This record gives sequence, structure tokens and C-alpha cells, in this order.
Amino acid sequence: MDKQLLLELSSFQSELVEILQDIHSHPELSMQEKRTSKLIADKLREYDITVTENVGRTGVVGTLESTNSGDESIGLRADIDALGLTEKTDLAYSSTVPGVMHACGHDGHTVMLLGAAKYLSKHRDSFRGTVYFIFQPGEEKLEGALAMINDKLFERFPMRAVYGLHNLSQGDVGKFHIRPGSMMAASDRWYVTFRGSGGYGGANPHLTTDLTVVQAQFILALQTVVSRNIAAADSAVISVGAIQGGSFNGLNIMPSEVRIGGTARSFTKSVRNTIERRIRELAHGLAESFGCVTQVEYYRFGVPLINHETETSKAIKAAGLLVGEENVNGHASALTAAEDFAYMLEEKPGAYIILANGSKHGPVHSPTYVFNPECIPFGIGYWIKLVQLELKP
Repeated sequence: MDKQLLLELSSFQSELVEILQDIHSHPELSMQEKRTSKLIADKLREYDITVTENVGRTGVVGTLESTNSGDESIGLRADIDALGLTEKTDLAYSSTVPGVMHACGHDGHTVMLLGAAKYLSKHRDSFRGTVYFIFQPGEEKLEGALAMINDKLFERFPMRAVYGLHNLSQGDVGKFHIRPGSMMAASDRWYVTFRGSGGYGGANPHLTTDLTVVQAQFILALQTVVSRNIAAADSAVISVGAIQGGSFNGLNIMPSEVRIGGTARSFTKSVRNTIERRIRELAHGLAESFGCVTQVEYYRFGVPLINHETETSKAIKAAGLLVGEENVNGHASALTAAEDFAYMLEEKPGAYIILANGSKHGPVHSPTYVFNPECIPFGIGYWIKLVQLELKP
């Protein structure tokens, strides 16, 4: 463990916690992060780093060159947007925006990357080449990475590799988790609508098309897709998130329309294709059997996040140099959460690592979640070690 570096980084703590609390108090939804982006740009300029704003609408890129010029370059990415949740943490610096909060730690990600920018700007002789600090908007809606890529991110800032980091509410602070290959899943949404005659459920149920039975059969049949159509060695998730039909003001009326919606997660193209195909087949098969009609909508969001093997090895080594090899899990389990950094990894080699946030701060995407400020030196330290490893002076 590099205790000396962690001790040096602790001197940044008060300033960075102040920034963290400011960002947390003023959360902004995906692709609306104007205040946050301005704060980031102002801080980067304060650290004597070249700033490019409005990359992919509200994204910011900081460019830092070493004292001695070098040909190599890498990108470090942090997401900056918040979620549409009402905060229930009772923090002194809790959200001042109704219905919006930083419930995924992007405020912490932003601060850790700012801390790395500050340190590396003061130690330009500790690496050789160019570092691009990428502050990406719109991760929660899986829009921001593509927006930056479509705005010529990698042409305007020609980096050899790109790296990402995310906190996770499990494990002791200072522990890292990563794996080569499939790290996170693709995220899809599906909607199935059944339509029939509807009718009088009290007097004439035999004359109607009972869509409630159809939807019940469909939901039960969904459970067979993963268990019987996906190989046991593969991972997949299908979950129902919404069911709409009928009215509690007319309980004797059988609905003429029932709508079901949910999510699907997968790690490979073949599994993704199988899930979509089977949802369509089940819906149409049941509709035909029960004498109704159906409409199936399937939308693909994001792609599986695939860590590149060489860059994963570098990430493991960098984390190990900071906290010791015993605190780095290089064979972590894949996560069925989705992350649009995956699009960047389709364009450039790189890797995505998880930093444990501690187990007492609530799960991400919950109204009680809190990013643990104790993570800040570890996140900064990881970025520093990675840069010095990739861009050796």
C-alpha cells in the first residue's frame, strides 16, 4: 500500500469534500448538467488545465500535458449526472432540487477525477504524455457516452486507451473489483400489450376475452426464458416492472387492454437476441391461444461493457500499487447493471473498475444512498497510479 501517497492526498480532502457537498446539493438530471459542468470547468482552469466545454452538449474535457512531451495519451472518465429520486438521507448537504438526487455516486466520481487532475497538474514530471479528463453527462439515461463520441470525442482528443471507475455499496473502503471480458450488461426495455373484447365480469365473463388470465400466463411463461432457453453458463435477467389494466372504480368490468412492461439484461448478442425472440413468441402464442391480439415493443439500450484484457491487467496493477494486491479482486463477478461507458470501450481499449463504498451507506439508486467521502483518496490514488503506469516518465 502506498501510504505516503494516500497521506499526501488527504491534504486535498477538505477542498474536495466541499466540492462534493456543493454538487450533491445541486443535482442535475441527464443532459441538463449545466451548473455541474461550469463548476468542473472552473476548477480545471484553477488547476491550470486546458478546458473544452460542451462536448456532447454538457460534457467537459480537461487536457493535461506532461512537463516533458510524450506521444502516449489516455483518457480518464467520470459521470456527472443525478437521478430522478427524492432524497431521504437527512444530510446537512442534501439535495435542494425536489425529486432529484445524486443516488449513484456520480458526485463522488466527479470529485475524485478533479482531485486526480489537481495532483497530476502539480506533478507533471511524474508522467510523460497527455491525460484527458473526461467528465461525461447523461450516464443514467445511457445517452452521454454516445453524445460525446458523436461529437468527435476520440478524434478531438486522440487517446490510446480510456478508463472508467464506479463506486459500489459493498465491501470495505479501499478495495477494488474488476474482471476481464464481460463486466456489465446490456439493458433493454420491453412492453407487451394484450387487447380483447373486455366485458361484464359479474354477469357475462364467458362472453369476454379475459386478458387478466392471458397476462398471468405470459408472466409465468417469461420465467422459462432464462431457465430453459438460455444456457446455464450464460447470465441473463428478465423482470416485470409494470402491469396496467382495468380500474379499481369498476371491479366488475373486465379490461379490454392489459399492458405489461419490464427490463431484460444480457452479456452477449446471442442471448440478447434469444430474449427478444422468446418474448415475442410467447406473447403472440398466448394471444392466439386465448383469442386476443397483442403488440410487442422491444427497445435495446446500451451494450454489454467488455473490459479489454491488457488494460484490465494494467488497472489491476495500478490498484495493487495503491492498496496492495490483497485488496484487489481481479476476478470479480459480472454485474447485471448497465453502464454507457461500454460505448467508449467499443471505440477504444480500456477497462472499468469498481471501488467499494463501504456497506453502511445504502445501495445505489436508493433515496438513502450516500457516497462515502472516505473513498476520495483511494479513487484519486487509483487514477494517479494508472496514469503513471500507462505514461511512464
